[in-house]
Amino acid sequence: MHADPLVLVPGLMCDQAVWAPVLAVLSQARSCQVVEHGRTNSLAAMARQLLDTAPPRFALAGHSMGARVALEACRLAPERISAVALLDTGYLARPAGPAGDEEARKRFGLLQLARDQGVRAMADAWVQGMVHPDRRGDPVLIPEIIRMFERKSADIFECQIQALLSRPDASDVLAQLTVPALVLCGRQDSWAPLAQHEALHRLIRGAVLEVIEEAGHMAPMEQPADVATAMLRWLARTDAGGAAS
Repeated sequence: MHADPLVLVPGLMCDQAVWAPVLAVLSQARSCQVVEHGRTNSLAAMARQLLDTAPPRFALAGHSMGARVALEACRLAPERISAVALLDTGYLARPAGPAGDEEARKRFGLLQLARDQGVRAMADAWVQGMVHPDRRGDPVLIPEIIRMFERKSADIFECQIQALLSRPDASDVLAQLTVPALVLCGRQDSWAPLAQHEALHRLIRGAVLEVIEEAGHMAPMEQPADVATAMLRWLARTDAGGAAS
């Protein structure tokens, strides 16, 4: 049986580089493509854009904001998606009241830093909370992440912030998934903690939860071998017709 292509979705201010370390392995198992969001400023619009360029039927994996985009694609065209992997992400809408206001304040604070001092200055500050604490001074990983962010403009950052602040609750989508599903996170992910993934995992019938040791929010770049191994297990379930039971 021919394996469905795999569509990979980057997250906030990310591009193909977030997937590059695992692509060398995954591309041996099936055809892969990485999408771009451009200046789109809503998750639903990002999902429609993805569906416009994706194959008729495909497996779908998203990282961080990209996983939220993947869930919106599942909402819009579930019949086209044969499997879904959600990495280092969340599923709830922005909370109402002070908590939601504080989230917006922090996000717009980073945007202001990007506008005032440049995206690189923002990335220098932001990246420190996105990786395992022991990797904050990594001479290869940290510059690679910063260069990735720097390829995006402050205007794109604003569009993606708007998309995240207006994100819908995806609980209903998760509950309706019937395809092989992987939920994966770095154990030291402080942006999207393990408990959040455990809650997400409980909503998907038959899903598998994989925890990547010694990794933060950027697990595909921090521990690519372990992430690739977990994703290959997920793809093997897909190839075997392992729908949720």
